Amino acid sequence: MGSIDSAAVKEYLLELQGLIVARLEQVDGKSFRRDSWDRPQGGGGISCILEEGNVLERGGVAFSHVTGDRMPASATAQRPELVGRRWEALGVSLVLHPRNPYAPTAHTNVRMFVASKNGEQPVFWFGGSMDLTPYYGFAEDAVHFHRACKNSLAPFGDELYPRFKKWCDEYFFLKHRNEPRGIGGIFFDDLSEPDFATAFAIQQSVGDHFLSAYVPILERRMDTPYGERERDFQLYRRGRYVEFNLVIDRGTIFGLQTGGRTESILMSMPPLVKWRYDWHPEPGTAEAELHEKFLVPQDWI
Repeated sequence: MGSIDSAAVKEYLLELQGLIVARLEQVDGKSFRRDSWDRPQGGGGISCILEEGNVLERGGVAFSHVTGDRMPASATAQRPELVGRRWEALGVSLVLHPRNPYAPTAHTNVRMFVASKNGEQPVFWFGGSMDLTPYYGFAEDAVHFHRACKNSLAPFGDELYPRFKKWCDEYFFLKHRNEPRGIGGIFFDDLSEPDFATAFAIQQSVGDHFLSAYVPILERRMDTPYGERERDFQLYRRGRYVEFNLVIDRGTIFGLQTGGRTESILMSMPPLVKWRYDWHPEPGTAEAELHEKFLVPQDWI
């Protein structure tokens, strides 16, 4: 597969979306709503959403394949040579917000971008990520998740996991609070080397490992007894998630800048959130341990 094959990427992404939705429906016991949509400027997608589930308070698994005539500013900020090119973007993005505070929020995204210009070779790149945002920390969950992340990259060389893990720690970071969003995972972007086939294979492996990385953790924690204290802390910490997605996340900014479908872009938002003024957890509590022990970049493996 030496040349760019958008059709193969689209086929894989649609299959991945279907597999993830089917598995999550098994865990939750309720069905996702499947919402197909068209984008007037070019392209469309399928948004699968579950609200008020038995396990997932809100979960979204979205596929999109959109096109445009001019690259948006968010896509050319790091690559000014691509200004003015036509573009094509394909991806699957998901965010899962469980109801139980002991079950972590999870996110993953796998995508491909193509920029083209008459008379020149198209430029392509892949991106991907998966990261975990717990409200109460468990070392065995962190180890399991990071081991799955490492396994997804292992076939392509030992150097990828530490590089993509560091990238994840740096990207999912709220600079305005000097605070990580969660316990990280892996993140990569602008991947086109050594060739299309290898970059696509890396994206596929990351996508294929998400269910084994997250579902065992969800099933382990989803029935843990909890009370108002834990629920209150969960809603407080969800506020950080909202802040990151609206202030920092490049995918959200790209979607809004390109006239994307707002419902699909913002389906990652948790349904209930709290903000407090200058609140800090009590020393010696599980809530304080999250900040002191888990929200610190470290080698979990």
